[in-house]
Amino acid sequence: MARQSFIFTSESVSEGHPDKVCDRISDEIVDLIYREADSAGMNSWDVRVACETLTTTNKVVIAGEVRAPEALMNGEGGVKPDLFVKAAREAIKSIGYEQDGFNWETADIQILLHGQSADIAQGVDKAADANAEGAGDQGIMFGYACRETPSLMPAPIYYSHKILEDLAIARHTGEGDVGKLGPDAKSQVTVRYRNGEPVEITSIVLSTQHLDASWDSAKVRQVVEPYIRKSTDGLPIAENCEWHVNPTGKFVIGGPDGDAGLTGRKIIVDTYGGAAPHGGGAFSGKDTTKVDRSAAYAARYLAKNVVAAELADRCTIQLSYAIGVAKPLSVYVDLHGTGKVEEDELEDVLRQVMDLSPSGIRRILDLNKPIYARTAAYGHFGREPDADGGFSWERTDLVDKLKAAF
Repeated sequence: MARQSFIFTSESVSEGHPDKVCDRISDEIVDLIYREADSAGMNSWDVRVACETLTTTNKVVIAGEVRAPEALMNGEGGVKPDLFVKAAREAIKSIGYEQDGFNWETADIQILLHGQSADIAQGVDKAADANAEGAGDQGIMFGYACRETPSLMPAPIYYSHKILEDLAIARHTGEGDVGKLGPDAKSQVTVRYRNGEPVEITSIVLSTQHLDASWDSAKVRQVVEPYIRKSTDGLPIAENCEWHVNPTGKFVIGGPDGDAGLTGRKIIVDTYGGAAPHGGGAFSGKDTTKVDRSAAYAARYLAKNVVAAELADRCTIQLSYAIGVAKPLSVYVDLHGTGKVEEDELEDVLRQVMDLSPSGIRRILDLNKPIYARTAAYGHFGREPDADGGFSWERTDLVDKLKAAF
């Protein structure tokens, strides 16, 4: 039987964290290619992107493989760099980097993108010719949902994200002294559970960049504490809560100037904060033939609908795939002892209510569109679905079908 009383911690990082800067740029490239494909009349189902970004002091390197409209390609196997450079600069500007060590206007941006390998392409395309698009790679993906928060996400990661997102909104609007914070930040929230339910926050860690070099830890806490308390008002902060705000003191040099960043290094931040398993694949910079991304979205979609349908209080789903093969190799469900239905029966029902082939996932969740830059910070899950189709995997439109199946 799972433990019912314990403490658990999750962390988040802000949009200005070096790795998140890279995730954002990589996803801006995905969105750029989808937009340009639509403008050029290219079938969005044919778009392919596997884009990795590296950042360091005032330098950005973007590398990887793409299948993009001819207007973006140079005819020699590479890409025309101008629009890619522009997308990266606009992302950096939007995040807020105008520092000497990392500046959206002056950063050296190197584009090393080229056409997709034919050997990799055939894994998807050959199967697609038979109306059964194959997976872009092998792998295992997990989805999770629980009743701890309104978004059906675990409480520690939910509040870790919310602290940073709320501070970022205040920073961008220039609200009081929060406007003097920098883009780079990390949070960490520890939650006490009793009888399987989150009851209070026992520790809060926040390290945030600040642009005023005269500030110390006490000043930063004075500025951020009211926002943190508002962000966590859905869960009590314990009277003896441990606060660690900028525990090392000053944090002026931040972002890629302070530490190199890479795409895909924050996969636990992107998902469930360690409260659920992770298959190991990153999301950002990938089109949705890559099941690392699309099948993880599908698994979350199914898990969330299972919990929303009141078939369980907690649900973990694993999907697995082989490159070039359309059907998942396995569908596994764990209801953690909270289920109102049998898990093996639910596994069969999930295959019936959703086509879990890569093409089925892309069609049902409407993933062939430029909706990915917004996913790069504050988690891919637990967000509100957008009117344009963003975060479609957060919908709960399978609830009636699931209830009817039982």
